[in-house]
Amino acid sequence: MKLRISIIITFITIAIFGFKLNNEKRSDPEKEKVLLEIVKYVVERGHYSSIQIDDDLSLKIFDDFINKLDPQKRFFTISDIKELDRFKYKIDDQIKAYDLEFFEEIHDRYRSRIAEAKIFVEKTFENNFDFNDKEYIDLDIDSIPFSTDKNQLYERWRKQIKYSILDIISQKNSSDSIDDNEVMMNAISTVKKNTNDFFNYANEIERDDWFSVFLNSFVGQFDPHTFYFKPDDKEKFDVSISGNFDGIGARLSKADGNVKIVDVIIGGPVWKDKLLDVGDIILAVGQADQEPISIFGMKLDDSIKLIKGPAGTTVTLRIKKLDGQIKDVKIKRDVVELKETFAKSTLISKNSKNYGYISLPKFYADFDNYKNRNSANDVKNEIIKLKNNGIKGLILDLRNNGGGSLQTVVEMTGLFIEKGPIVQVKSVGNRKKILYDRDAQVYWNGPLVLLINEMSASASEIISAALQDYNRAIIIGSEKSFGKGTVQNIVDLNRFISNSDYDMGAIKVTTDIFYRINGESVQLEGVESDIVIPDSYMYVFDGERDEKNPIKWDKIGPATYTKWQSYDDKFKYVTDQMNRKLNQNIIINNIYQRANWIKSQQNINNIPLNLVEYKKYQKDQKLKASQFDKISKYENQLNFELLKTEKTFIQENKELLEERIKWHKNLSKDIFIDQAVNTLDLLDSSIKTNYILAENKTE
Repeated sequence: MKLRISIIITFITIAIFGFKLNNEKRSDPEKEKVLLEIVKYVVERGHYSSIQIDDDLSLKIFDDFINKLDPQKRFFTISDIKELDRFKYKIDDQIKAYDLEFFEEIHDRYRSRIAEAKIFVEKTFENNFDFNDKEYIDLDIDSIPFSTDKNQLYERWRKQIKYSILDIISQKNSSDSIDDNEVMMNAISTVKKNTNDFFNYANEIERDDWFSVFLNSFVGQFDPHTFYFKPDDKEKFDVSISGNFDGIGARLSKADGNVKIVDVIIGGPVWKDKLLDVGDIILAVGQADQEPISIFGMKLDDSIKLIKGPAGTTVTLRIKKLDGQIKDVKIKRDVVELKETFAKSTLISKNSKNYGYISLPKFYADFDNYKNRNSANDVKNEIIKLKNNGIKGLILDLRNNGGGSLQTVVEMTGLFIEKGPIVQVKSVGNRKKILYDRDAQVYWNGPLVLLINEMSASASEIISAALQDYNRAIIIGSEKSFGKGTVQNIVDLNRFISNSDYDMGAIKVTTDIFYRINGESVQLEGVESDIVIPDSYMYVFDGERDEKNPIKWDKIGPATYTKWQSYDDKFKYVTDQMNRKLNQNIIINNIYQRANWIKSQQNINNIPLNLVEYKKYQKDQKLKASQFDKISKYENQLNFELLKTEKTFIQENKELLEERIKWHKNLSKDIFIDQAVNTLDLLDSSIKTNYILAENKTE
C-alpha cells in the first residue's frame, strides 16, 4: 500500500507540478493558491472515492466553513450570511480556478467581527448584572438562527457572560441571594479573565491557520478522515503516532501573555535533572550560549518552536520561579518519550489466580526507527513479562484507542494466532489484497479478552474483528466500536514543489477500505461486543454514524481462514453465562438508567439566569445525579500488582511509583476489567472441566 501511494505521488509531481517557487518572500495568497492547487489534485486523484466539484459541493463547503468559524453563532449576523450568500454556488468554480475571493472576504469580515465583539464584551463588564431578572439562555446552538442584528448578537454575549458568572456564584454561595459581594466580584473577575484569554487566543490565530480551516472544509467533504495538516499540525501528528519528540520534556500553556510549565514529562531532560517545576514561568529563550530573547506575548506555538530542538543541543531558559526568583537554566535537549501513549501492563490476582492486563492507548510506530519502538513489539514484550508471572488469562484493553499504524496491528494480531489472513484491503479501482500474519509463532495461546468501547476505532477494530472471526478472543465492552473502516495515508505536499522556502504541510487522505476476513466491513457498523457492558453516554454518541460525509458500508467475499480450535463451543457458553449475570448486576442496571437520564438531558436547553431558579435547577440536577452515586463509588475488589521485572525499578523511583499507584487505583474502580477477569475465570474453569471430563472418559 505504501508503494502504491508513492507511485501516485511521483506521477503527480512529474506530470503535473513541474513548476518551481522562487526563494524570495512571496505573499500568502500566492502560496495559498499553489497549496489549493496541490490539495485539489491529491484528493481528486488519490482519494478512495471520487466526488464532483459542483454547486452541491460548493454549498456544503460554504455551510461547513461558516460553522467552523462561528460554531456558537457569536460573531456573524443574518445580514453577514446574506451578503456572503452570493458565494454559495461559486466556491466550486473558485476552487477550480484557484481563486481565493470567498476566503478573502469571509476571513476579513470574521476578523472585523471578532474585534467588534471584543469591544462590546469589554463594555459588558462595566455594567451591573442583575441575577433577580427572570430570563433564560438558549444553549441549543444547532437550532437557533444567526442573530437578526448586532443588538441581538450582543445580547447573546451578555447572557453567555452572565451564565458563566452565575455558575461560579452558585457554586460558592449556598444561599438564594447574593449577599457576599466578594464572591460576586471574584466570579466576575474570573469570567472576565477567561473571556480576555479567549480574545487573546483568537487574535493569535493567523491567516495560515484560517486557510487550513478552509482547506479542511473542502477536503472534509470527501470523508471525515481526510484532513489537511498545516506544518505545525503535521509535526504534532507525527509525535502522536511515534510517541516521542526532541525537546526538554515539559508541557506548556499560556495565560496573561506568559508561558507556564504545567507538567513535567517523566523520563525527559527536565525530569532527570530536576531543573524546572510545575508553575515556573518561562520569560525568555536562548539557543546554546546566546542571550535569551523575551517570549512574553508571543504565540504559544512560536514559543515552543524556540524551546524545542534536536536532541543533543542546548537551550537556555530564563525562568521566574514560584518564589519570584529569576534565573537562567541550561537544558540539554533529548528524545522525550510520551509514556502515556505506550503499552503498559500489570498483574491482576483473584482467587489465587494471576491474570495479565495490557493497556494500549494507541497503535504507535516510530517509522524512522521501526524496530526500536512500535506497539506490536511492545505488546509482545509485555506478554512475555506477564507469562513469566504465571498468568491464566490475558486482557488487552483497546478502549478509547483511535487506531494508528496498519503494519503494527497486523503484526500484533499475529501474536495470538498461527499463520493466516488478518485483514482485507480494497483500494482505488476496486483492487483488493489480503494482509497476512506469516509468523507461525504464537506468543499467547491462552484465554484472551479484548476490551473496546465506542471510541475504539480503525486498527482497534481490525484486531478485534480478526480475533473475533478466528474465535480466538472474547470481545467485551460497549454494544459496538466506533465504526471507522477506512485507511489513510499521509502525503507530504512539499514533494510537489522545489526550490521553495514555503512548508506546504501534508494531507491525510483516505486511500483504502478495510474488511474483516469474513468479508464484512466495520465501516459505520463497528465490531459488536460478545459481552455488552453499557456506557453512560451510549445513547448520545454513535461513532462514525455521527460524522459528516462517512463512506457507506459494504461487503466483499471472505478470505480463507481456519478458526481457532481450542475453544470450540466454550465461548458461547461463557458469553451466555456472563450476559445473563450482567442482566442481574445492580451496577450495570444503574449505568443503563444513568445513560437514559443523560440522553434526556440533551433536550434541556433553556437555562434560567435568575439565581433562585438556577440554584433550584442545579439542586434538581444534583439530586437526580446522586441516584447514580453507586457507579462512582464502585470498586472491583481486584488486586493489582507490579511485575517481577519492574518492581525494584519502580519502587526506587518516587514519581514512577506514585504514577503506578494512581493507575492501579483507577483500575480498581473499573467495572470493565472486573467483568473481563470474571470472563477469563469462567473460561479457564470451563477449559479445566472439559479437560477433566475428557481424561475420565479416556480412562
